[in-house]
Amino acid sequence: MEGGHSKADKTEFTECWRTTWKTPYIMRLALSAGIGGLLFGYDTGVISGALLYIREDFQQVDKKTWLQETIVSMAVAGAIIGAGVGGWMNDRFGRKMSILSADVVFFIGAIVMAIAPAPWVIIVGRILVGLGVGMASMTAPLYISEASPARIRGALVSTNGFLITGGQFLSYLINLAFVHVKGTWRWMLGVAGLPALIQFVLMIFLPESPRWLYRKDRKEEARAILEKIYPPHEVEEEMRALEESVEAEKADESAVGESMVAKVKGAFSNPMVRRALYAGIAVQVAQQFVGINTVMYYSPTIVQFAGFASNKTALALSLITSGLNAIGSIVSMCFVDRFGRRRLMIISMFGIITCLVVLSGVFWQASEHAPKISNVESLHFGGNSTCSAYATAVDASSWNCMSCLEAKCSFCANGASEYQPGACLASSKDIRSMCRGEHRTYFENGCPSKFGFLAVVLLGLYIVSYSPGMGTAPWIVNSEIYPLRYRGTGGGIAAVSNWCSNLIVSETFLTLTEALGSAGTFLLFAGFSLLGLIAIYFLVPETKGLQIEEVEKVLQEGYKPKLFRGKKNAKGVNAA
Repeated sequence: MEGGHSKADKTEFTECWRTTWKTPYIMRLALSAGIGGLLFGYDTGVISGALLYIREDFQQVDKKTWLQETIVSMAVAGAIIGAGVGGWMNDRFGRKMSILSADVVFFIGAIVMAIAPAPWVIIVGRILVGLGVGMASMTAPLYISEASPARIRGALVSTNGFLITGGQFLSYLINLAFVHVKGTWRWMLGVAGLPALIQFVLMIFLPESPRWLYRKDRKEEARAILEKIYPPHEVEEEMRALEESVEAEKADESAVGESMVAKVKGAFSNPMVRRALYAGIAVQVAQQFVGINTVMYYSPTIVQFAGFASNKTALALSLITSGLNAIGSIVSMCFVDRFGRRRLMIISMFGIITCLVVLSGVFWQASEHAPKISNVESLHFGGNSTCSAYATAVDASSWNCMSCLEAKCSFCANGASEYQPGACLASSKDIRSMCRGEHRTYFENGCPSKFGFLAVVLLGLYIVSYSPGMGTAPWIVNSEIYPLRYRGTGGGIAAVSNWCSNLIVSETFLTLTEALGSAGTFLLFAGFSLLGLIAIYFLVPETKGLQIEEVEKVLQEGYKPKLFRGKKNAKGVNAA
């Protein structure tokens, strides 16, 4: 299992239902550990809504783009460290202890964020939460896999992936629930500690992974756990299978080397494994550089870029994109084994690129048709309230709402209609209150636009394109493409590349929108997506239905797309 898992098919889901109905203890194991996936998803989604209200409470956060990006991305930085620490803890102290430790760290991080008196304290809390997420994200699937019957393992591990997208959807619901509650973002972030506490309590009463116990020569304890999972006549067979698997794993470690440095060096020095790493890393980096986590982390902000100023409206519309992502993960379960990983990713990429290009065009049109700035409207609130950059500009007559926002000021819409010329005002809480006090809409992130709804629709189509293909297939490819002895190492390297790419994207998104505008930023992601599509086409073979030995043969010979092969073709290789 280390490094990934086989995707479940329909037969496996049917068998899963039958088995867990007869043995509820198995589902209890899977769901208890799967809460780690829920925490992962919740943390990914909750910050997008909380950030809107953190900016209102802390003026320095509202004024400094890098501070907003840091608050969002420090959880990713923590997760990178947490994944490394989690790998060490898994081997040293066991899967159960790793999950319990992740819950404690996550719970402390949630409390720290909830009571944070200053932005730097929120950042500390985000790092702690990230550590917990990183530990849980790699430990939970491993625990579920090792504590599940082989015949339904893929289906049970898939529950972890579903709980991740379910956690994202739940986070948007929680965000909406606390919109009108005093303390808004503190509740949004603090509530995350509750599922961590629930998982901690549940895991105390669950056993350690039988595989880990067997490796530590605690064979009778491993047998006792298997007796709860398997029918009596299957226990001995599973003990023999466990023995063979552990012995093979130890033999592989002896051949490759036990230290991480030796494993990584061995992986890159082996041409076959190196080709697998090129493919595995390519799909993981591409998954992030299509810009998905700009939508997950900044979805309400993007909706506000599209012209929906209300925080509540932005959160409600973001809920739709999160729901589509959860539905997409279910669609993937149904079609990934029918159409194949490579084909699904390529189709997904074409949809993503199309949506990003059109979305860029929509934002450009919205910028071009932004409401004009009226000098009369601006002076209506008093000379001291008018944006200083606008008041001193030689070309003030040509300013529109976007010009005002680019000058770090805010747009107070015309009282008669949002689309008529409005006021360009300095950004502050008092001036925001003055604008809203006259029942006008106050815009800080985007301008009133008749194209706004179209932008939200395109965001939804982007998620629909992403989720069934690029959302899940990269992880499946990485679970199937490496030889067994390098599966843990290869999967780990690819996962770190995913987290690092995630960090780069989340840490730079708002800065890019300031430098390039929303239209330019989404066009840039479309360019990255095109590069990702090319990399997938030339580097990634189809692994659907292939045995490990067949995948190794494809990589040993050097994979080439169908259009670039000679007349002699490798027998049994699926190109598309």
